[in-house]
Amino acid sequence: MKLLQKKRKLYTPNLTPGKTFFDMERECSFNGVVYRELNPERSKFGAAIVKGLQQTGLQEDSIVLYLGASHGYTPSFFSDLIPKGMIFCLDFAPRVVRDLYFISKERKNMAPILADATKPETYKHLVPEVDVVFQDIAQRDQLGIFLKNCDMYLKKGGHAMLALKARSQDVSRKPKDVFKDVRKLFEERKDYVIIDYRELDPLEKDHAFFTIRKK
Repeated sequence: MKLLQKKRKLYTPNLTPGKTFFDMERECSFNGVVYRELNPERSKFGAAIVKGLQQTGLQEDSIVLYLGASHGYTPSFFSDLIPKGMIFCLDFAPRVVRDLYFISKERKNMAPILADATKPETYKHLVPEVDVVFQDIAQRDQLGIFLKNCDMYLKKGGHAMLALKARSQDVSRKPKDVFKDVRKLFEERKDYVIIDYRELDPLEKDHAFFTIRKK
């Protein structure tokens, strides 16, 4: 995974040099390669990298299922990092999937899917077994949604990353207590192991980032 980090700034090699898709997106060159700047205050993945995340499972030919792709900001940086792979970018909102469609016309390793992540069986005909699952969905039962998709799509030995928003999981409890409970639930599963955990404050308030591997 070719990702440059300088202090709190992150850069990925731009798969489409000279073309950017988001407001305030910056390009720069290092050793003849054009890079894009990934803003860690706009991306849970970027925030986790700044907080020390190292194990992502991403390789240049990885197949990724991205749940909660929204307008495609972070998925587009995944696209940079896996130039020989494929990202299935899933969201339930037609408006944002339209944006994903226009980005995917320029980035051939991104495939937009309009679907509900709570019903993983409904896109079985579109998504193969994957190397990496990534989820950024701020709604109740985030963990349940994540595990259902990992059970169905993640390869043995594959990695999965969960950006968990405590206030969406349980607004009545302290975030650290929510994180502890989620960690315990992961540990009770015999088919997964936690390989990294980061709390994302102050970049992302009340968020934690879990990385697991499927046994």
